[in-house]
Amino acid sequence: MSREQASISELLLSLDSSELQEAERVRAAVNQQLRGAVLSSVVEYYLDSSSSQALLLLSSIREPHHKVLLEKLNESVSRSGTRLGALTLLGHMIRKQLPWVHHISRSPLLLSLLRCLKTDSDVVVLITGVLVLVTLLPMIPQAGKQHINDFFDVFGRLASRSCRNPGHEPVAHLVHLHAGTYSLFHRLYGMFPCSFISYLRLHYSMKENLDTFQEVIKPMLEHVRVHPELITGTQDYELDPSR
Repeated sequence: MSREQASISELLLSLDSSELQEAERVRAAVNQQLRGAVLSSVVEYYLDSSSSQALLLLSSIREPHHKVLLEKLNESVSRSGTRLGALTLLGHMIRKQLPWVHHISRSPLLLSLLRCLKTDSDVVVLITGVLVLVTLLPMIPQAGKQHINDFFDVFGRLASRSCRNPGHEPVAHLVHLHAGTYSLFHRLYGMFPCSFISYLRLHYSMKENLDTFQEVIKPMLEHVRVHPELITGTQDYELDPSR
């Protein structure tokens, strides 16, 4: 660890001080250096502590320093030990609608998020990740053309997972997973109705998916209205980046 990193680490330990003046002094000192290695250290501190003060600092990141933050988040989402904390932090960033969030569509972080949702077995990670995706999608509509099949694969996996309980998860977790899957259903139907209905028709006409259709998908379909784009739109139009 360099002398600069050691100094920052010592500062960060006082970031959540009960002494308000001390906490404010530390926050101001760190904020002046919030880039590069210092920014990475703040992310690591948040992942270790869930510090509200670290979150406040990271929420102030502006371009071009967002690149370091996205790289660090991608690294953390890719590691199982820091995945949940990184997804939680990413969710905070997205909900604040920071001006650089749209850059996620061209970042490896989006691929890592999708990979996590398609492969991770931890239901709490899946719940957190799907809520991140649901919130993010309207901010990156241009990603639909490239990643539409990934979005549908995620939905299909989560729908199947909420229908079955291979790990004997607590009921509360399954309720939250089902709610997250339902939110993703609404988001995909709202943004890509023609493509999504085409996917549902193809995927759930398969014999092995009929149980999931009856238990999960059919009740969802019964609670939505016919989307106007199903009449006037096309799959090509709804995926056109100029739309």
